[in-house]
Amino acid sequence: MIWYDILIYSIGGALLLLMSLGIVISSLAPSLDRWSRRYLITLFSLQLGGVISCFIDALIYENAGMAVLERIVYLIGFVGMLPLIAMPTVLLLHYYKENPKKSPLFIAVLALSVVYLGILIAAQFGEAFYYVTPDGNFIRGPYFPFLILPLALITLLNAISAIIKHKKIAKPYFIALMVYLPPLAGTLIAHMFLFFEFFILLVIGVWGIAILNLILQENMDNHIRQQKEIADQKASILMLQMRPHFIYNTMTSIYYLCDQDPAKAKQVTLDFTTYLRKNFAGIASGNTVPFVDELEHTRAYLAVEQAQFEDVLFVNFNTPHTLFRLPPLTLQPIVENAVKHGMSESKTPIHVSVTTEKTDKANLIIVEDDGPGYKPADDNEPHIALNNIRQRLEMMCKGTLEIMPREGGGTLVKVTIPLN
Repeated sequence: MIWYDILIYSIGGALLLLMSLGIVISSLAPSLDRWSRRYLITLFSLQLGGVISCFIDALIYENAGMAVLERIVYLIGFVGMLPLIAMPTVLLLHYYKENPKKSPLFIAVLALSVVYLGILIAAQFGEAFYYVTPDGNFIRGPYFPFLILPLALITLLNAISAIIKHKKIAKPYFIALMVYLPPLAGTLIAHMFLFFEFFILLVIGVWGIAILNLILQENMDNHIRQQKEIADQKASILMLQMRPHFIYNTMTSIYYLCDQDPAKAKQVTLDFTTYLRKNFAGIASGNTVPFVDELEHTRAYLAVEQAQFEDVLFVNFNTPHTLFRLPPLTLQPIVENAVKHGMSESKTPIHVSVTTEKTDKANLIIVEDDGPGYKPADDNEPHIALNNIRQRLEMMCKGTLEIMPREGGGTLVKVTIPLN
């Protein structure tokens, strides 16, 4: 029938365009996280392969010289149908945050997948399920419905699981699954008795575009929320970093040094200017910055402090590794916390060291002091500053901040920034 062929080729062409567009968007969208990007590219690639196999089949259908090729194309199409049908399972397990080995849904889907593949292998050795005639016709066998049945059951299991655990799924995704899974199950059941292969791909293709839209929206919302959180963090940094007493003490020191040691007064003024410049640059920055900038900021801060406490504050830098980036205002507040905490608790000299190193997986920054030691607290200024840094590390570069007692007394703060 000409009208049917036109319909099939039109649907196939639209799906081919949509799937290709989906792959491009998934590959290039900057807001997508790694898991979402891989999921979408896999989904659209599988769909694209299914559409291409259907096109090849349409071109060689009833061609007597292509019977063997048509059998191979159908086998590939049936094999490719399984991961396509199972893609919602992957999405559900991701949102459930379940270990697949302990998930009843995964175990059931895996069992049905094994049954499906077993039937598909058996179908290659007889005519009970399907076969291709020498003149290129695809013929359904009497047991063909049993080949499609596992796929329909997988779809129904996904729908039932989504309903039972709907509280673990974001509402838009739950609605999308409920709009998608029942029609897909119905289409698969219809395919047991009628030719619905292209329409199965159409339903799956529409689902893919819908999921792409939802994931893009979710990632964009997360990005906007993170930017707002970073902006809020900057406001907190501003209040924590620009402490009036530090500015007053520094300006007072410069005032007296102007008479006692003019050269030193000029140097402290220069260091204090560098400190302020880096402070304001860090507050204004929305991205990570080179470590060398943070190091310069920290050196300027310590130079100002040492001008006031040169007999009790000693600093050592061991930073051979500097070729990495980190959130602005990370190192200097950690060092300032070590200095202020140690200086306020004890009149004895305090030693602060800053070390960097690179491992196979991460860049490390280690700040140590031999002060009175770390005392956990939730509401004082230094601890708020460290929590602020910890949150920005996680948001901006998946980094971590650990605080622990230093061997021999004092405190050790370790910042870990993954290489990727």
